[in-house]
Amino acid sequence: MALIEFEHVFKRYPGSSNAAVDDLNLHIEAGEFLTLLGPSGSGKTTTLMLLAGFEAPSAGAIRLDGKSIESLPPHQRNMGVVFQSYSLFPHMTVAENVAFPLSVRKVDKSVIAEKVTAALGKVHLENFTHRKPNQLSGGQQQRVALARALVFEPRLVLMDEPLSALDKKLREEMQLEIRRLHRELGVTMVFVTHDQSEAMTLSDRVAVFNQGRIEQLATPQALYDAPANPFVANFLGDNNMLNCTLAHGAPGGAAGGVRTASGQLLQARICATTAFENEATVKLCVRPEFLQVAAECAALATPNCLNGSLVDLIHQGDHWRVVVRLASLESGPHSAPLQWFAKVSPGALPPGLVVGQNVSLGFRPEDAWVF
Repeated sequence: MALIEFEHVFKRYPGSSNAAVDDLNLHIEAGEFLTLLGPSGSGKTTTLMLLAGFEAPSAGAIRLDGKSIESLPPHQRNMGVVFQSYSLFPHMTVAENVAFPLSVRKVDKSVIAEKVTAALGKVHLENFTHRKPNQLSGGQQQRVALARALVFEPRLVLMDEPLSALDKKLREEMQLEIRRLHRELGVTMVFVTHDQSEAMTLSDRVAVFNQGRIEQLATPQALYDAPANPFVANFLGDNNMLNCTLAHGAPGGAAGGVRTASGQLLQARICATTAFENEATVKLCVRPEFLQVAAECAALATPNCLNGSLVDLIHQGDHWRVVVRLASLESGPHSAPLQWFAKVSPGALPPGLVVGQNVSLGFRPEDAWVF
């Protein structure tokens, strides 16, 4: 039995015509790190608030260890919560902030002191007990918030975009810190973010939300390598897309053919979850790291080739971002020129490329998906 079960959970806020959470079915296993990922307004934070008890579902059931908790108040759910704003008490010291959940539970003072010391040790802040929040950096404040969520040994730790206020370097450091804590403590963690990189770094599984529903629930690798639909493919990682017509092919991962608006035939994998008919309108998706760049198709070692003109070359440290305007591949009188981009390692970039020249992009059938 899963630790947490959402069964047909529905939530609509008063005055809204749209559901914030729409027929949600989700099981969370004990000890896993589950990330709720999606754009703003997709339902991920509402799902977390329903689990924490700060919101009540309009319909459906939420169970902990098989027992319904919809009517259980937040303080009786034994869940630690870390908010985006940290929510530390400014007049309290670090130790007093961490001790607060134990104080309201009437825990003996000697036990509180022991548990606070242990919690601060877990986040490497044992030497900061007497400081106030305004004497700490953003990363240190976040560690205090984590210690406070862990001090009473909750069944779950819920985190609502806790790293979004930190700069990039500090955010990456805190991601590793959270990974370490999860690995060492084994506590179940549910994490909300709109940052795809954060989700890939932290998670055992990721639930990709869109308009109140889960589009796909899988491991980070499975989401990236085998997205269920164009929304997931586009939201998790970079992607190039092209409208095509299915020419031939069978679902199930087998290579099939697609025809561009100009009549060019390309080969790609057919998404196993989609039932296709020949001449169906489809989307071809290729991630930029799978594209090869050459001055002409004859120089490519791939069966698929698209021609275009070089728009830009951008050096990004470990790779070049190569932006190409494709030639006449979208149909319709008002179609805008379609731009794709490739991520090319410095050693694989053809020498002498200049903006404005004709170039070719190549890719293997197994590196492209058709939806």
